[in-house]
Order: sequence, then C-alpha cells, then structure tokens
Amino acid sequence: MNSLWISSINEDMFSKYISNSDSDVSSLSCDVCIVGAGIFGLTCAYYLSKLGFKVIVLEKYKIGQKTTGHTTAKITSSHGLFYDYLIHNYGTKCAKDYLNANEDAIYNIKNIVDCENIKCDFEFQNNYVYTTKIDDLQKIKNEVSALDSLGYNCDFVTETGLPFEIKGAVCFKKQAQFHPLKYLSGLCKSIIHNNGKIFTNNTVFDVKKDGDSYVTFSSKFNVNSKYVIIATHYPFINVPGFYFTKMYQSTSYIIAVDPKKSLFNGMYINAGSPTFSFRSAKIDGKELLLIGGGDHKTGHPSSYRDTYGVLEDMAKKFYPDSEVLYRWDTRDCISLDKIPYIGTYSNFMPNVFVGTGFKKWGMTSSNVAANIIVDEICGKKNKYAYLFDSNRLKPIKNADEMKNMIVQSSNSLFFDKFKSANMNFDDIANDSGSIIEVNNEKVGIYKDSSGNIFAVKPVCTHLRMLAFLE
Repeated sequence: MNSLWISSINEDMFSKYISNSDSDVSSLSCDVCIVGAGIFGLTCAYYLSKLGFKVIVLEKYKIGQKTTGHTTAKITSSHGLFYDYLIHNYGTKCAKDYLNANEDAIYNIKNIVDCENIKCDFEFQNNYVYTTKIDDLQKIKNEVSALDSLGYNCDFVTETGLPFEIKGAVCFKKQAQFHPLKYLSGLCKSIIHNNGKIFTNNTVFDVKKDGDSYVTFSSKFNVNSKYVIIATHYPFINVPGFYFTKMYQSTSYIIAVDPKKSLFNGMYINAGSPTFSFRSAKIDGKELLLIGGGDHKTGHPSSYRDTYGVLEDMAKKFYPDSEVLYRWDTRDCISLDKIPYIGTYSNFMPNVFVGTGFKKWGMTSSNVAANIIVDEICGKKNKYAYLFDSNRLKPIKNADEMKNMIVQSSNSLFFDKFKSANMNFDDIANDSGSIIEVNNEKVGIYKDSSGNIFAVKPVCTHLRMLAFLE
C-alpha cells in the first residue's frame, strides 16, 4: 500500500508545474539552485521566487514523493518531551528561541495557505504529549514546568478525546495539521508564477565551486548559480560537511484506517517507548485515523509484527470494526543533539546551504529552515540562526543519542583491519573530522573534544557506525 497523501491526489496535480528542458541544453543559469522538491526545498523556492530571485529546483524523483509524502503531517512546536531537555542542556534562551521559531513557523505556514489560497485541509488542532504510565507522569509535569518557565501557555490535563485513559498530558494549543502534497501543489503554483523552474526525474550527483559561483551537476544538465541549497532528505555530499558523523536515521511506520465511528479532536503522541502517534484526516468526506509508531534505527531488521502489526493491533483494540486502508513508512534524520542542522553546508562551501536532521518534525522545521536560509541569502540576520548552526560539531554532549550511531563489532573483519592499521590521528584536531583510506576503503574519522576517535564507513545514506576506538 502507498501513503495516504500520495494515493489521495490526482497523479496530474504537479504535471503542469514541471519544466521541460531541451535535450540539447547542457547548462542553465539561475540565482539559486535548490536540490530537492520536498517541503523544505519548495518552501525555500517559494520565498526566494517571491523576492525576485531566479530559482531552479532539481528533484531526483517526483515532487513530494519521498519524506514529505510519507509523514503524519503535523505542524507543531510540540516535539515530544523536549523543552525540559533543552533547558537543562542548552539553557533557557535556546529553549525559548527553539519554541518561538517553531511557533512562528506554524503561523508562517498558515499565512502562506491564506495568501496563496491553498486548499490543503489546513486546520488548527491542539497537540498532546501524554502518558498512560504512572512512572512517566513526573516527566510530563517537568515538561509543563519547563514550558511555564518559558512563558508558554500550555495546559496539564488528565483527560483527552483518546479512547483510553491517560495519567496526564501536556497540551499545546492551536497547533495544526494539513494535507502535505496539496500544500506543495500551492507552493509550486506560486513558484512557477514567479518565474521559478522545477525539474523532476533529474539526479544531482555533485556540486563544485567555479570562481564566485557553483556548478550543480545533474543527470540531464548542469546548473550555474551563485547559491545552492541542499534540500535532500540526507545531505549527499560527504566531504566537506561530514553529516554522516553527526546524524543517524530512524524508520517509523504509519497506517490510515477507517474507524467505522466518529473520532476525537486533537493530535497526540505518547511520552516514552514504544511511541504511538494519532491524528485524524478527512479524505473524500471520510474521516480516517492515522496511527504511527514502530520506530527503530534505519538498517536494523524489524518484523511486520513489530511494525505495522503493532499499529494494527492498536487500531483493532479501540476500533474493533476498523479497516486498514493505507500503510507506509518513513525515514527521518536525527542529529545527535536533537536540534536540526540549518545554515551553511560547510565553512569550505560559502553560499551553499543545508537543512536536515528535522527529527520527525519536518513540516514545521522545514519552514524554520527556509526562513533562516532565505534571510542568509538576503544578507539579513535571523535571530534563530545561531541555535541551528549547521557547522556546530559537539555531538557527544548527548550521550544517549551517540549510542544510536555506535555499533561495536569485534567480529568485523573491517574493524580488525582498522585497529591493526596503526593509523596516526594526531593531525586531526579535536572537535573535527576527516576522510582517510584504510585498505582501499574510505573511512570517516571524527575526534571529539576529549580526543576520543569515532570511525564511520560512509557507504550509504543508512549511516552505519562500525567502531568506537578507545
């Protein structure tokens, strides 16, 4: 089965917005070349084209068919139990700015919907982070206290519209949900109206500096531009940037069911593990229930029973007559400190920008990222840019997330070769990384602030940590 969002639109919805290139054309020119036609890339293109920039968007597949088309499509500043974590690890200012950046994004999206008259089923809903476990109740209360200290008007509640009892929940008011592909269609209409171009089925494989500009190399033609935005799901340029040393990917699963009865209001996600997410969606006049969860680190094998099966059991438990209509999965990039990377791709690549590591909250974070990068291109200071600095390199601060990247494999032949190679890492400074070759294999090296060395084999977008060297 396919995603609800992809299955519920007309296949021709985007065809009128796709540009055609002459087969004899070897290169095109623009002000900004954007790689990726998901919600982040198209939001950047929307803002820039309205400001008069000549924009070209290159997409490997179809518009919005990858991560954006496989989301739960919640627009919210409530990213799990996150603000107590931010305050304790980064301080009140960072926590408040993270909150305000995402709250701004909700209303930025609403403003786009209104200004462009986009029919995308946008509606405000409260968002709840709840627990059914008494052991997690204090975490909920700590989050409420954290939000209170930031001046945010949230509620602690013990009752919701869910079909089961909870111990407590933190309620974020006036959050939102929508149909993401219908929203993208509206963005595309505006981009084309403002003389932007969108090319699909066109694979980008490299970006190279050429004087004061860049050449983006693709399977159909090259694009010359002053600025480049890497808006792909996973940054595809390994060096420089080293994003493969700073993120991991998580796979989660979603089902859409006809519950055969009326549903609750609001959007929900539980604290703790296993994670379950709930929201409703109206498709062709029918109200469907979306249940998400079953997440695990991408690349680790997982059975149907532990993924879709868990979600289907949940649906049947509370809606015995329900019918599963759609199933889909998604992969999300998660930074080690849980904050997205937004800004300059690398200090060695000025005027090339990136937004990634949205941590399952890309509908909101994509707008935060687009505004930061558009401001940078326009020479404006964005007050939130410092928080999401893409060149920060302090992932070890969050030890729990670091464990998601490390797989110690004493039986690995590669690991044994690497340990016995007697490599000299003295030339690599602390808090930095490098690519080396060991036995004709490329290895990413990252050295933390204490001099501990991490080795990564950057073989694919499913990041695989091979060794932790003491």
